[in-house]
Order: sequence, then structure tokens, then C-alpha cells
Amino acid sequence: MIKLKYGNTNTFFIQGGSGLVVDTDYAGTLPAFYKALKRNNIKVRDIGYVLVTHYHPDHMGLVGELMGQGVTLLLIDVQKDFVHFSDAIFERDGLPYVPVDEKQAAVISCGESRAFLKSIGIHGEIIHTPSHSENSVSLVLDDGDCFVGDLDPFEHIEAYEDNRALKNDWEHILSLNPKRVFFAHRPEKILEGNLPLAIKM
Repeated sequence: MIKLKYGNTNTFFIQGGSGLVVDTDYAGTLPAFYKALKRNNIKVRDIGYVLVTHYHPDHMGLVGELMGQGVTLLLIDVQKDFVHFSDAIFERDGLPYVPVDEKQAAVISCGESRAFLKSIGIHGEIIHTPSHSENSVSLVLDDGDCFVGDLDPFEHIEAYEDNRALKNDWEHILSLNPKRVFFAHRPEKILEGNLPLAIKM
């Protein structure tokens, strides 16, 4: 796994038989994305798929442009109705943005994700973690790396009066035995021996 930092949102490149990018930054950051690839000796042709943890503008701004270069969007079925959520925001801001053509995406369910990921040489699964937004998903790899986008850290569970949704998400993630959690806007977190009693499995 290679972390690509070129804006405000952490992007991750996961090597497999076909490379997978998790999240992109805002529209207009493509030149910085190219520079980040070059720094890490990655070429666009090394990227087979892009997965968006949720369709807020700071996570999917480059997806349409990457699709135009041959990268396939891995679209989870619970996300289908949200693909164009950010279009009006980019139009308002006057940014260079290519809308996503979901007809060209590979659409799968979370239940199908393990088999699909295995077919591209990546071992893990994608799960629905909707406490941040209804279309949010997380990727948990069998090697222990976990990518959660904007999911609130588990330390925040007790800060909310109604924390059931966040607690459910973390219980689901922890059931898959992650070791490192990677956030879109926070430092990574090592989980081993560092879990609050409230959500220990």
C-alpha cells in the first residue's frame, strides 16, 4: 500500500494484479495527483480501479478524469444514487470536472466484494459503514490495513448522545480484525491493544 498525499484528502494505492486507488481529492487536483504518482513510481496504467469511500466532493473529484484514462470505477450498489451528489458543487466552484459515467463502472454489492477483489489480486472486503453518510463504505484488507474515509474515530463514540450507528460501524470493522486504520483526513491509527472497552469484540 502506498499513501499518495497531494491535497487535503489522503489517497491510497493498493497493489494487486490490478492496482486499486481508494479516494481522490477535489476536482482540479489532477496535476498534483500526477506528481504524486511520479514520486512513487506509479503510472496511470498501473491503476485498474478506483474506489470512492463516499461521494462527497473531496473524495471523488478526479474519478471522471481517471475513467477517461481507462481506470474503472468500482461502484458499490449502495452508492449508485449518490454518484452525482457533488456535480453541482463543482459547477458552482467553476472547477475542471468530468462527471462520472456510472454506466461504465463495475457495480458490485458488498457481499460480492471479496470475490471481486480476489479476482484483481487483492484480499479483503468492502463493507457498508453508513454512520458518516448513507453511501459510505470501508475497505478492510486481510493483511490488517483498513481504509475508512471520513468515518469518525472510535474515540468519538462516547461523545455522541446517540452513538449506535457509529458503534455499529466500528463493531463491523473490528469483526474483521484490522490492525491499522487509514483515514482520509487524520493520521493512521494502530488498533492492536488500543481499543475502548465499549466496542471490544
